[in-house]
Amino acid sequence: MSLQHAVDTYRGHTIPHVRWVEHRNRWFAISGVLILLSLGGLLFRHLNFSIDFEGGAQISYTFAKPVEAADVSAVLEEHGIEDAEVQIVNGEAVSIRAPSLTKEGVSGSEAVRRDLAEQAGIDSVNVNIEDVGPTWGGEISRKAAIGLVVVLAAITLYITIRFELKMAIGAMIALVHDVLITVGVYALTGREVTPETVIAVLTILGYSLYDTVVIYDKIKENLETQSLVGRLGSDGVVDLSLNQVLMRSVNTSLVVLLPILSLLLFGGETLKDFAFAMFVGVAIGAYSSIFIAAPILAILKGREQRFRQLEQRLSDRERLVARRAAAAPAGMPGTATGEAAAARATARTGTVARPRSKSKKRKSPAKRKRR
Repeated sequence: MSLQHAVDTYRGHTIPHVRWVEHRNRWFAISGVLILLSLGGLLFRHLNFSIDFEGGAQISYTFAKPVEAADVSAVLEEHGIEDAEVQIVNGEAVSIRAPSLTKEGVSGSEAVRRDLAEQAGIDSVNVNIEDVGPTWGGEISRKAAIGLVVVLAAITLYITIRFELKMAIGAMIALVHDVLITVGVYALTGREVTPETVIAVLTILGYSLYDTVVIYDKIKENLETQSLVGRLGSDGVVDLSLNQVLMRSVNTSLVVLLPILSLLLFGGETLKDFAFAMFVGVAIGAYSSIFIAAPILAILKGREQRFRQLEQRLSDRERLVARRAAAAPAGMPGTATGEAAAARATARTGTVARPRSKSKKRKSPAKRKRR
């Protein structure tokens, strides 16, 4: 492919000719590896939930006098706080994650605040304590799960009404694929799962659905064209539809990813958590719409009786042309070449192409005799 052809394809001036459905096992294998890695991360590394989900206390402050993590842990233990995670951030601040300060045996948040401030050489009002009880964290987790189930059910109902059940099944598989891989990336990287992450995941589902609906709408339009279906079959129509909307999907994804990347690089901590989930999810969503949702739909549509009969007729034509090419006499290379060309044309378009016979060369007109 020349550079000019690649530029024309990217701008949508020409349509690529990629056989997406034919290589579906390759795409499924790539997704299978990603899902296995994600499941491995969830099983062995687990998700790093924030205190909003698990409950507990988050203490943070900037110290004026240098302190060590062991010294901070000793102060917490004096107040009955054990198993606290203490981190020194950038050599100037302390971040503590501990069990809830309201449980039995803990001195109280004000006493803890006062002693930590005295150790750090700052005023007690500069020690920020965020305490979330286990009941509140469980409520947040339950509502997040309910929201995810409701969104998936609503999406399934919408696509079934707008298109058909087979397309809803393909879209659901693609959405579950996106959520699994996105959550797996969080588990593998150890990033903290916050309420902003849940919002980002729900946003990802909406974007992935948009891309899938655009592709499914084009497939539905082409499947209703009897001449295309009769000439290409169901798999060929899906390939054609994907090639027609490929650059639109790629360009839409790039336009969305670029501002998300700027938030990920230059945004604050809260924005970075949101942007990270969005960046991973949008990229995976664009991949699944093309490489997962459409091939799965091709498999489901190929099981319909009318498409199975059509594929059988196309296969019979290809076998007929192949037998003719094999039966061509060895001394007639032109015939064999013509039959091979017909076989290739049949495989490409689904119609039998007759080989052209060699045309006889016309004899040049006789030169007029000079008198």
